[in-house]
Amino acid sequence: MVTAFAEMLKRHAASGRVAWIGVRPGRREDVLSLEAVDVSMAGLDGDHGKEGKRAVTLIQSEHLPVISALAGLDAVLPEQLRRNFVVSGINLAALRKAKLQIGSAVLQISGPCPPCSRMEEVLGHGGYNAMRGHGGWYAEVLQPGRVALGDSVTHLTAE
Repeated sequence: MVTAFAEMLKRHAASGRVAWIGVRPGRREDVLSLEAVDVSMAGLDGDHGKEGKRAVTLIQSEHLPVISALAGLDAVLPEQLRRNFVVSGINLAALRKAKLQIGSAVLQISGPCPPCSRMEEVLGHGGYNAMRGHGGWYAEVLQPGRVALGDSVTHLTAE
């Protein structure tokens, strides 16, 4: 029974895809949308992040409509949420501590990325709470590489 459960945890319906890429050149600066980016051990080139377990941020595309509904907005744009990658088609919450190949880079999901107080400013009254539970994930870079829009997001399992 334990083996069946462990095997089930490794299975995903499909690989995901990179739907959006963004970098934050500096604290509180506008997010720049990119078609492709090089990923170093310190995170995305051009981003103000730093090496370690919080070098990269990811959020699921499927959560954007939920956030907009909870915030009472017609739509939420990826750059408003200030995450590096928006991915679709794979459940990031099911991949905590997992290794992912995104383009030619390899990342390890390190933990949830909670919303910051800036979400109240960006999304309006209630924006912070609209993001709670939908803020995305932090990841550490294990292998530098290049990521482009449309690249596959694949769970790397230890075989």
